[in-house]
Amino acid sequence: MSLPTAPTVLQVIPDLNSGGAERTTVDIARALIAAGGTALVASQGGQMVRELEDIGAQHFTLPVKSKNPITLWKNAGLLSDLIRAQNVDIIHARSRAPAWSALFAARRTHIPFVTTYHGSYSQSNAVKGLYNSIMARGDTVIANSKYIAGLITDRHPFAKDRITVIHRGSDLKGLAPENVSALRRQALKDSWGVPTGRPIVMNMARLTSWKGQKVLIQAMSTLKASGPTAPIAILAGDAQGRDGYVAELKQLIADWNLQDQVRLVGHCADVPAAMALSDLAVVASIEPEAFGRAAVEAQAARVPVIVSDLGAVPETVLAPPDVSEGDRTGWRVPPGDSDALASAIKTALALSAEDRLALTGRGLTHASRNFTVETMCAKTLDVYAKLLDS
Repeated sequence: MSLPTAPTVLQVIPDLNSGGAERTTVDIARALIAAGGTALVASQGGQMVRELEDIGAQHFTLPVKSKNPITLWKNAGLLSDLIRAQNVDIIHARSRAPAWSALFAARRTHIPFVTTYHGSYSQSNAVKGLYNSIMARGDTVIANSKYIAGLITDRHPFAKDRITVIHRGSDLKGLAPENVSALRRQALKDSWGVPTGRPIVMNMARLTSWKGQKVLIQAMSTLKASGPTAPIAILAGDAQGRDGYVAELKQLIADWNLQDQVRLVGHCADVPAAMALSDLAVVASIEPEAFGRAAVEAQAARVPVIVSDLGAVPETVLAPPDVSEGDRTGWRVPPGDSDALASAIKTALALSAEDRLALTGRGLTHASRNFTVETMCAKTLDVYAKLLDS
């Protein structure tokens, strides 16, 4: 990848903890540096700052997570100063609150303003609609799925001609099971306390209610009641301060006596090792996924996957009736339907070795054709180049 110039790009995101937008920020910074550019990121900080700085990007700690109008206005001034001091060519916002500040800063300094619409964002009234509209006000508006592109067009028709679809990309090489050492697998397995020989059902998602952890716990209860007690569901995700929700999950596990079937293991830093240990991945979201990175990563890691049938899922996981049974790459179940999820888990875990290999092979092909980090980065750098040439 190369650029006609060596631009300085400032990405702005609330924080750098776990999540798809955060991972994308680091991936784009890495690609920008590799192409000869300069990568700057402004955020409130987080566990990924070290990784960002290790690849040669610069991080600036600013209170850009705040939604306070006064803070937003002050942040516009801080970003304007940063743009001038660092000779920034493009500012790229990845969330609503910092995007308002970034827009004002871009207009003051006369540089291009890019947004990436990472989420579906609830929009229950006109005020919320106005607040959300900032993500459609970029000189280029990147949608991370066709589903999100349609959502933007419906909500903000003025942006229709400025939308570019760039699917979230995953590191397929890093996720390949043959590239995960036995030592990494065993270390993770030991830390989770999972006995050998028990199937692992992986739920890789931050702990928040819309990600559907309660649905998966109920499905595990249904499985246990019908006989299968060997599978262990691993809920791997950062609570990000949602202590009340974690308490609710623990109470459900206790109420249904699932301490041996469900484990809350917190944030998992080694996703490839987690996938290499998994017999099945589950995305149990009860609200639309704007993209669905976890489902793509499972397919890239050659792990069968079950997803809730909403949002961008038809783009990331192929299943009937959209494709034939022979083209299936996973299962889709109605969101919030724990019985359907339990049935799909049972079906997936019962696959023969031959059928599992065929399914995961199709999943890997689908991910390789459509969702690589290289493709995502190349398309994003192309957006930057076109803006600078215009």
